Amino acid sequence: MGRISQYIWRYWRRYLFGGLCLLGTATLVMWIPWWIREAVRIIEHGGSLSDVTYYAVLIIAAAVVQGFVRTYSRALIFNAGRDVEYDLRNDLFAHLEKLPLSYYHKQRTGDLMSRVINDISAVRVMLGPGVLNFVNAPLYYVYAMALMLSMDVRMTLAAVAPFPLLIYVAHQFRGRIMKSSLEVQQQMSALSSHVQENLSGMHVVKAYAQEDFQAQQFIALNKDYEVKSMEMAKMRGIVNPVMQGINGLTVLIVIWYGGIRVMRGDLLVADIVAFIAYLNVLAWPTAAFGWMLSLVERGRAAMRRLEEILETNPEIRDEAASPAIHALKEGIEFRNVSFAYERQKNGHSALEEINFTLPVGRSVGLVGRVGSGKSTLAQLVPRMFDVSTGAILVDGQDTRKLALRELRRLIGYVPQEPFLFSTSLKANLALGRESYSAEELTRAVEIAKLDRDVEIFPLGLETLVGERGVTLSGGQKQRATLARALIMNPPVLILDDCLSSVDAQTEAEILHGLRAILKEKTCLIISHRISAVREADEILVLDEGKIIERGNHDELVRDGGVYAELFQQQRLSEELEQI
Repeated sequence: MGRISQYIWRYWRRYLFGGLCLLGTATLVMWIPWWIREAVRIIEHGGSLSDVTYYAVLIIAAAVVQGFVRTYSRALIFNAGRDVEYDLRNDLFAHLEKLPLSYYHKQRTGDLMSRVINDISAVRVMLGPGVLNFVNAPLYYVYAMALMLSMDVRMTLAAVAPFPLLIYVAHQFRGRIMKSSLEVQQQMSALSSHVQENLSGMHVVKAYAQEDFQAQQFIALNKDYEVKSMEMAKMRGIVNPVMQGINGLTVLIVIWYGGIRVMRGDLLVADIVAFIAYLNVLAWPTAAFGWMLSLVERGRAAMRRLEEILETNPEIRDEAASPAIHALKEGIEFRNVSFAYERQKNGHSALEEINFTLPVGRSVGLVGRVGSGKSTLAQLVPRMFDVSTGAILVDGQDTRKLALRELRRLIGYVPQEPFLFSTSLKANLALGRESYSAEELTRAVEIAKLDRDVEIFPLGLETLVGERGVTLSGGQKQRATLARALIMNPPVLILDDCLSSVDAQTEAEILHGLRAILKEKTCLIISHRISAVREADEILVLDEGKIIERGNHDELVRDGGVYAELFQQQRLSEELEQI
């Protein structure tokens, strides 16, 4: 919980002034029973109506003023809680953006969403209503105890005799409520993950007629959430009546013991009235103690889950005083590069001893069977992952020592799996550029052969593509991500099998349009189709993470190795399609 104090400190003035307002409110509230006592004493002794009226006016004025002050205190503290929520959510999202891809391979999206939304809201409630009641309750108790002790010590001790029971109940339930709150929030994360996965993969659910099965799984998860929520509600349901019962017991003691003393002449009726009034003032803090405890423990449980994210250090980050690089002058070199994913066992590496150079203005093609490590290699250049051993050099400098933002701005990376945001097609295409000309946009769309599709879209480039580009076909999404990279106009292009969903004719047209651009760029072209890489200056053949062949197209075909075998298989497939 040390981290949350940093956020509270940002708004300490509001919390301080809010606390002072609560002090003022408590002062006015506590004087009202005292003035009632004085008014009753005047009535008991046959005093004048003007004296009673005087105290009545004081009571009304105090009630009105404390109402305004109470409202202002709530505004200060609640708004401070809202601001902490705002800052915490921004910081959490910014931190999530810095975490590497390997982190997301181990996490469920629904769980992260639940933490960003539900857990932060629980922290806000703790720092708003929770703080207000946490400050208010002790103030009321201290004030009331001081004034009751000033009236009669024995009566006060009798009235607070049940309070040790209150402390015992709070101690017994505090840990249970904390544990239950954590379980409820974890189950909410599981529920959110299930919903998110089903909505994202709805086409798979429907294709395999899994609607009923998935609904049953949701019902089971929802039932677990209901059971855990009911367990927490039961605990609150036990605590609250106990607190109310303790408050009722104190009133009963005052009436019984105070009545005896009044009959003996040791105490005035006015004193009994004041004691009961003070106990009524304490009724809400006492009854709400269980609710307040629940808010605090739920907020602490939520903050613990948020700290799990915030305390995760980004594995890929800029070194201190990382040098900036604004243009590529020499090229890119893989020097003895090996890489293994964290999830890989038995020391197996995705890439082993990779060595090659990609000079400025040249192109390297990368081919290989499925799972040979082609996409992994592509992701190492922009530091989506860091190499396990060896180094990747850009203009002779290790990429781990370069400014991360500048490195990635050099590269137009077109991934194998296209991703589009739920906005317009135009906004998706311009994702990597803050400003661009209409000519640049048109040229990129034409080269990616997306222009014919745009013409039939209802709103052209302003057409909304839906979540993950759901309204577009696989080929349209791939061509859109290619156009996005072209609009960036980076010195380096990495094309990771980005035309796998495009038909052969369209691919040929796109490759023809790309030839002029590729002459101006430094390109790494990855594809399972030989046609996409055959004109590269050098072609590398990967197998089980190792480079097993290298050369240009003619050399590799002549050598009769794996590349030649792939070439013959694909040529035969094309001939069969033409029959």
